[in-house]
Amino acid sequence: MNKVLKAGLVAGGVMAILAGCSSDEGESGTAGSSGGDSGVIDMWVFGTTGYEKLAEAYMEENPDVEINIQTTEMGDHHNNLFTALSAGQGAPDIAMIEVGEIERYREAQDRFVNLYDLGAGDVQGNYLDWVWNVGGSADGEFQFGLPTDIGPTAMYYRTDVVSEAGYPTDPAELAAEVDTWDKYATFAKDIAEATGKPVVDNAELIFNAKRDQASEHYFNRDNELIVEENAEIREAYDYTVDLINADAVGNMPLWTPEWGQGMAEGSYATLLGPAWMQGVVKGNAPDATEWMITTMPEGAGNWGGSYLTISEESEQQEEAYAFIEWLVSPENQLESFKDMGLFPSTPETYAAEEFNNYSDEYFGGINTAAVFAEAAEQVNDVYKGRNYLLVQGEIMTALNNVLSSGGDPDQEWEDAMERIKQRLERE
Repeated sequence: MNKVLKAGLVAGGVMAILAGCSSDEGESGTAGSSGGDSGVIDMWVFGTTGYEKLAEAYMEENPDVEINIQTTEMGDHHNNLFTALSAGQGAPDIAMIEVGEIERYREAQDRFVNLYDLGAGDVQGNYLDWVWNVGGSADGEFQFGLPTDIGPTAMYYRTDVVSEAGYPTDPAELAAEVDTWDKYATFAKDIAEATGKPVVDNAELIFNAKRDQASEHYFNRDNELIVEENAEIREAYDYTVDLINADAVGNMPLWTPEWGQGMAEGSYATLLGPAWMQGVVKGNAPDATEWMITTMPEGAGNWGGSYLTISEESEQQEEAYAFIEWLVSPENQLESFKDMGLFPSTPETYAAEEFNNYSDEYFGGINTAAVFAEAAEQVNDVYKGRNYLLVQGEIMTALNNVLSSGGDPDQEWEDAMERIKQRLERE
């Protein structure tokens, strides 16, 4: 799933504006011309969504509407959108915004339509509560977008590695054996002793897994920095450090050749990742038969997903809303799951026959959809704040210094907290 594969790869640099162009009367305008021809709805998306196929179906049912979809690489897409909104012209009627980017746009709330004004409250119950809340303002009064797909997390594991350490390879049995983080730590030590391999690929994913189960992360809903006094986050940091000190954490950073090669060779026992990581594993280890998926200890988190927003400058707000409400309905999220593997944010979809009968031969023929559906309903609703990635980056610098350079964990934590404060003062 290319759309979410790049969720952690935020491109830098502002790209050129995709200016809207009006065409001759009777012809459709290009994407970005929200004030263009009547009946043409311009939509900007990124990655591989398959929405073109659904748009064709919608246009057949609504022949007076034309949907013009433009797809761009994720980083360029968000930079172009931000530039157009800042200029007050050139934004599309509908824009997809990735969950990791949405904080960037909150201060431009007046450039978006409050979807509650268009009837979004009527469909709120279709979506998981935490997903809906992420797409709204901190006070819950303004809804930026309707949820598309999500990225609930689970535990990918190599059956050959866990078996060598004496653990069961059946997903349910392994989940029962490793159902707490304390048991996962014991599991990690057993893996290291029996195989000489780390239990996890890198420090980032084990820290993220623990972090995502916290009730609060780095900022509270008043956008006040709370990371330093947040015991749950410090516990996630200390837990990761303990595994590093036990030689149970690999040094294979995300998206590197070593990381992908490790998937193929079984260089680590588990990968704590989201639903869309299935495609990444298959891509890096196409011939492997040892990968399986089960639930993560003590809950789950989320990595990835998007929202469909409507720009305030759109002259077809009601028509645009009617389309996106239809596009991400439970019925059409099932279609997106079947066609493109986009994991639904609508729990009603989890009860569908096609969903419950799903199986993936690559992962031992199990119903991986059911594993991630269980995870999706365990995700905590947490506020992130627009400087979330700044804080995350400094904590990861600290952990990587411990992992790669043998840095003192307490000093690395203190240094990270100081860097965070200094950088926030300059914001």
